[in-house]
Amino acid sequence: MDPAELNLVLLAGAGLLLVAVAAVRVSSRAGLPSLLLYLAIGLAVGEAGMGLQFEDAQLTQVLGTIALAVILVEGGFSTDWRVVRPVAPLAAVLATVGVGISVVVTSSLVYVLLDVDVRTAILLGAVASSTDAAAVFGVLRRLPVRHRLRATVEAESGFNDPPVIILVTVVTSPAWTDADGVGILGRIGYQLVVGLVVGYVVARAAGWLLRRSAFPESGLYPVATLALAFVAYAVAGVVGGSGLMAIYVAGLTLGNARLPHRSATASFVEGLAWLAQIGLFVMLGLLVSPGRLLDALPYALVVGAALTLVARPLSVALCATPFRVPWRDQAFISWAGLRGAVPIVLATIPMSTGMPQAHRIFDVVFLLVVVFTLVQGPTLPWVTRRLGAAVDHQPRPVAIESAPLETLDATLLQLTVGPGSQLAGVEVGELRLPQPAAVSLVLRGQDIFAPSPETVLRVGDHVLVAVGRDRHSEVERRLHDVSDRGRLAGWYAGLPEGSAS
Repeated sequence: MDPAELNLVLLAGAGLLLVAVAAVRVSSRAGLPSLLLYLAIGLAVGEAGMGLQFEDAQLTQVLGTIALAVILVEGGFSTDWRVVRPVAPLAAVLATVGVGISVVVTSSLVYVLLDVDVRTAILLGAVASSTDAAAVFGVLRRLPVRHRLRATVEAESGFNDPPVIILVTVVTSPAWTDADGVGILGRIGYQLVVGLVVGYVVARAAGWLLRRSAFPESGLYPVATLALAFVAYAVAGVVGGSGLMAIYVAGLTLGNARLPHRSATASFVEGLAWLAQIGLFVMLGLLVSPGRLLDALPYALVVGAALTLVARPLSVALCATPFRVPWRDQAFISWAGLRGAVPIVLATIPMSTGMPQAHRIFDVVFLLVVVFTLVQGPTLPWVTRRLGAAVDHQPRPVAIESAPLETLDATLLQLTVGPGSQLAGVEVGELRLPQPAAVSLVLRGQDIFAPSPETVLRVGDHVLVAVGRDRHSEVERRLHDVSDRGRLAGWYAGLPEGSAS
């Protein structure tokens, strides 16, 4: 490729990326998930549009898995563990037992209604049963959904990919003839547990390392954080665990740890996740041959209806009822289980192995995702309100991030006093921070000043606190306590040792 051709390729790529970014605004106004517009862009550029030929299913599978890993990191990093923890058992059951029920019910209905062989029926049921993290995160985070409900659906979408991937891999491999249910369940259980443990352990070690590092540039912290998350993915794969489970757990653990330059890292990972979504869906759109889609439409409608109207509600009901989840919440969880990139990427596995009917399976799954996303996505805001799942938006009361000072054994904390924070109205001297620590600067509107002990904090204030590195955790905990419970927080329990009077 000569420089002139390279420039044309870069120009086309940049233009395509800008169109995809603009599509986010269009999709928001129209109430459609952006994935549909990205798929449409891929179709427009592909063989039926601009004529670009792309038929490498194996490359799509590899790149798609990497893109999903990036999306899962961002999903975990931006999830509040305090919200997820109460619903983690339910999400885990939905992602394992619930997926199993969906696969069995959908496969059985497909086998009876479409008169296909058992292997194809199981593949269609398995591929379609996995909810998609990119679609769920992208849609639910635009809606004012109750935190616990949103956390349940998001955590399920992060956890349920590995079981389906394992099942699809077994069904499409030569081991299918000798496979047994107990062996498949054991393999799924092993990969999930190993992935979870590896992700947590690597993330804990990564958090410890990042807090004790003093990189010369703040931009290196997001890069190091993402690299360490992918260490979890790779290590889990090496020891036979689920890399996707590991990287989601690593993102969740790191996102809830005290990290330097946390806001910069969150913005960096969010941008990469958007790039991964755009590239993934456009690539999947390129892989489709529109001329085959019409023949696959009846099959897609049958599989999608069996899953959305029968299998998914039944699996949610059987899994959520023991947790005493109200029927309205069950209905919301069922309808919010969106399909997206994951089923389409999984449908490339039969194509890469040369399995008979693989292209038909891919076409059916592609149409299923498009048609039922068009049905579920735009109606989800109405369903949210109708089922009482909506809640008023509540901003975080206080946001705190830290940055190590390279040449000093100290850390600089930056906090923002948000609406609802009890820090508003508290004098600086009443914070009683553990020593050594000092409130060094306040930014209020256009004014920047060094506060006195009598300075009263207000909503919207940006405050800088210099603190010794070994007292970092105590100072941050104290600030959170005052933000939650006011100036008397900890008064009766006794002050931290060494606190200021």
